Amino acid sequence: MTATHTYDVTVEWTGNLGSGTDGYPAFSRDHEVLADGKAGIAASSDPAFRGDPARWNPEELLVASVAQCHMLWYLHLCAVGGVVVTEYEDHAHGVMTMDDSGGGGRITEVVLRPEVTVADASMVERARSLHGDVPDLCFIARSVNFPVRHAPVITVQG
Repeated sequence: MTATHTYDVTVEWTGNLGSGTDGYPAFSRDHEVLADGKAGIAASSDPAFRGDPARWNPEELLVASVAQCHMLWYLHLCAVGGVVVTEYEDHAHGVMTMDDSGGGGRITEVVLRPEVTVADASMVERARSLHGDVPDLCFIARSVNFPVRHAPVITVQG
C-alpha cells in the first residue's frame, strides 16, 4: 500500500486597500500563509512585482523549502552514516528567468551552498559525498522541474 501525507495551508489576502482589485496598482500584494497551530508567515510578492520587501515572497519560500529539505535529509544521512555535524548553514540561491512575454517566468535553478562543520577531519570526505545522495531522497527536490545544484564547504570544528 502506498503511503501518503497531506499538507494543508491557508493563504489569506490582506491587501485590500479599500477598492479591492479595482486596478493593478490599487491593491497590496500582502497576504498571510497560515496553518493550524503555527505562527503565520507574513508574505507578499517580490518587490519587482509591487510586493513588500519586508515580507517573504513565494519565490523565497520555494528556495527555502528546497534548502530545508536538503538539510534535513543530509543531517539524517550524516547521523546514520557516522558523520558528526556540529554546524550547518546554507546560503541558498534561486534564479527566476522571465520569458519574452514580460508576464511570466519560472525558477530555472537553485544552488545550495551549505557550510558544514564536522567534528573530525576523518569525516570531511564522507560529509562532502553525502550531499550527492540527498537529491534521490529530498521530497522537494524530486518534485521540482529545475536543477538543484549544491556547492558545499566542509570544515572541521576548531
